[in-house]
Amino acid sequence: MTQLPSALSVRESGTGMPLVLLHAFPLNASMWSAQLDGLPGLTGDEARVLAPDLRGFGGTELGADEPSLDAVADDIALLLDAAGIDRAVLGGLSMGGYVALAFARRHPQRLAGLLLANTKATADPEQALANRERIAAAVLARDSVRLLLDERMAAGQLGPDSGHLLDRVQDMIAAAPPASVAWAQRAMAARQDTLEVLAGVRVPVAVVVGAEDALTPVQEAERMVRAQPAAELTVLPGVGHLSALEAPEAFNAAVRGLLARVAG
Repeated sequence: MTQLPSALSVRESGTGMPLVLLHAFPLNASMWSAQLDGLPGLTGDEARVLAPDLRGFGGTELGADEPSLDAVADDIALLLDAAGIDRAVLGGLSMGGYVALAFARRHPQRLAGLLLANTKATADPEQALANRERIAAAVLARDSVRLLLDERMAAGQLGPDSGHLLDRVQDMIAAAPPASVAWAQRAMAARQDTLEVLAGVRVPVAVVVGAEDALTPVQEAERMVRAQPAAELTVLPGVGHLSALEAPEAFNAAVRGLLARVAG
């Protein structure tokens, strides 16, 4: 793990095409271990994988900015600067996908390709907004993320065949600081619909979703593909919301397909 001038804690492997992977809420970059191990390939030159801890999670400090995914997207631009990367394939899962779309809006010239996994380009409906604020207020008031564990967030993120991952996901959730959980919930609540942003992307796009994803279901993935008809859709059978963890080989295959299209 290295500490870059942008203050993002980053895990890195490989020497090939730059691929930046953005983690889900409220996890951290350790969720990408199978991608850090597998995507560089046997020789390490298939991809240069960078997996940052997004602000407030893992080894990255939260900072003093108001809750905004734009701030997180700008963090990624600074990461590219610090790593000497002009353009990268950017991939995000769940919250990471929201950040990737914010990056596509703010820094389109730095995109070489876009991977959107288990995410959506639509804004939250009123019920979801209210739930985000409920969680944010509760974890701050209690100075604890126990609520997320009590409400079985980990189980809700995993597909029916992924129970073996439950302890690992729960440990990542338990490690998330309450202030960071609240900040991220409010940042996600403030995001706008990005279907038009996605429609305007002019680099190869891949959309990945688990067939059993109850949080961002297949219909949301299909909506993104309708907005960006050049996108390639991969639906992973039996997989829930954390596809990179649940089906790493199939997930990595979809990423390799995207990298091949970028290399063109």
